Amino acid sequence: MEQTPRPGGRGKRLLELLGQPPSPGEDRPQRGFPTGGCCVTAAPFWSKIGAFSLEANAGERRVTAPGGEGREWPLTAAPGARRWRRARPPSPAPEGLGGRGPARSPPACHDIPGRCRFTPDGAFPPQLRARLRDAARRMFAFGYDSYMRHAFPRDELDPLHCRGRGPDWRDPSNLNINDVLGNYSLTLIDALDTLAVMGNSSEFQKAVKLVIDTVSFDKDSTVQVFEATIRVLGSLLSAHIIITDTKQPFGDMTIKDYDNELLHMAHDLAVRLLPAFENTKTGIPYPRVNLKKGVPPNSNNETCTAGAGSLLVEFGILSRLLGDSTFEWVARRAVKALWNLRSNNTGLLGNVVNIQTGHWVGKQSGLGAGSDSFYEYLLKSYILFGEREDLEMFNDAYRSIQNHLRRGREACNEGEGDPPLYVNVNMFTGQLMNTWIDSLQAFFPGLQVLIGDVEDAICLHAFYYAIWKRYGALPERYNWQLQAPDVPFYPLRPELVESTYLLYQATKNPFYLHVGMDILQSLEKYTKAKCGYATLHHVVEKTKEDRMESFFLSETCKYLYLLFDEENPVHKSGNKYMFTTEGHIVSVDKRFRDSLWQDTLPGEEDSTEKIKSNELKAVNFSSNCNRVPDERRYLLPLKSNYMRQIDRMVGLI
Repeated sequence: MEQTPRPGGRGKRLLELLGQPPSPGEDRPQRGFPTGGCCVTAAPFWSKIGAFSLEANAGERRVTAPGGEGREWPLTAAPGARRWRRARPPSPAPEGLGGRGPARSPPACHDIPGRCRFTPDGAFPPQLRARLRDAARRMFAFGYDSYMRHAFPRDELDPLHCRGRGPDWRDPSNLNINDVLGNYSLTLIDALDTLAVMGNSSEFQKAVKLVIDTVSFDKDSTVQVFEATIRVLGSLLSAHIIITDTKQPFGDMTIKDYDNELLHMAHDLAVRLLPAFENTKTGIPYPRVNLKKGVPPNSNNETCTAGAGSLLVEFGILSRLLGDSTFEWVARRAVKALWNLRSNNTGLLGNVVNIQTGHWVGKQSGLGAGSDSFYEYLLKSYILFGEREDLEMFNDAYRSIQNHLRRGREACNEGEGDPPLYVNVNMFTGQLMNTWIDSLQAFFPGLQVLIGDVEDAICLHAFYYAIWKRYGALPERYNWQLQAPDVPFYPLRPELVESTYLLYQATKNPFYLHVGMDILQSLEKYTKAKCGYATLHHVVEKTKEDRMESFFLSETCKYLYLLFDEENPVHKSGNKYMFTTEGHIVSVDKRFRDSLWQDTLPGEEDSTEKIKSNELKAVNFSSNCNRVPDERRYLLPLKSNYMRQIDRMVGLI
């Protein structure tokens, strides 16, 4: 049974996510904005994966997706890998990736006493890794080419009916659609830097020229400030940085006669978002703005913490590229306004606030929808800009999270008690508010990797991966007490893949390559549609909805590809990169650490003292180990008894 998105969408009312679980026909949470066998034996893949035509050339292969209008995707074998010779696999290829039947069920690590051990040579063969890298590229190519063929210049692709989707002009209250779709070719813009990361210079150059020639922000569209910032503004800035990078690590991504057009477009969009910051008594912005007319009359005065407090990275980059402090100033003022409203008792923030009164309308404090990227951007703003106050705020927030949200045993990989889990609590009392977590929280292990709390990240990631293993996807909201989904849809979100990628980079444990393979297989098996990849309407029934959100191309496919592409310039070029909350890649370099102004917020002294990178330390009370020892690289990240405990917790065993 296939279903189209329900009228009204996820964001019809701001507080929908924060109360009772939505019933049929009600709204669903936006990402970051509430409205608006673990050790497997790898089965080799066939050289031909999925319905793509492959042509062998000397030194490389190219793949053309069905309906791809001639777009070619170079597939280069990993160094040392055999040159694409078809070998008879000892077991059938995994179902959903070109196999002719289900893969043979491997023994689970739970059946092996003690800690399951990988071997350095046999844990994940280079040939398999290369084929998975190419499968991730094909996944992106199929989604991207389907969008370009059937949906461009509209914002999104409907993958079941092979058509485009734009704003819902007939129903302005359909915030599920209208918060995100601004009639500006969203999916094309959001995918720009993924094309570069995958080394497709010809398509990147073509896409950039299309954006420059066809996209305008002079639209009578009312969009969410947060979504427009992270999806559109962030991608324009990322692509501009890639084009103007003198080193060109991804290949020749330069544009002939390029005159900073993407930077000018980013500036134009940001100026159109600025009215959201005006006429608010707290400095916290309105959640929505009309790109042509400003803040709509009778606009909602309630916004969420993540939506208002996750603008600093993109606005800060723009300010520093332009030498104009305005954008960073308003974004930083909003962060500080929210920070000053935190509870004096717990140090926690709620998830919905009134922008005029500063009153907390939503008192839930958690790590998922409504809060997630606020914490992420405190840390990433420091990483990019080096401002001491950002790190101090993050450390204080992380300490409060550990004190009040974390439940379970003190150490991840030793001791007695329940597995560590971060729950939703009352911001003022720290008391448990409900027994569900949402899929957006799966980003948090990746954030813990960045701060150095790898051990705790391993435990939380294992919990979300256990849910994925049970359903082949992550339900939007999972009730850990009932061991069942509260909100059962899955819109192709990237958070678990992102954390898997970052944990692999931190540990180099091949377990996470197996996790990525499992996720890739599930996406192919359950979400692939006639023209792209579709939202799962129900993770148990595996019914589909007719929508492919742009973050599937900008994040999910990108992180999967990078997980398997060890030789990618992101890893090997010597440059330092950071991913925005939408997965857009930005270089971490000196020009973003130098501001050309000395503006301070009204009534405050200048607190923009720089901090050295070696001062970045985790404030974690659950682990004293910030690095996973090398000798554990080929062991399961968790002892098998703790793995079984998590599997029981989600109803796997």
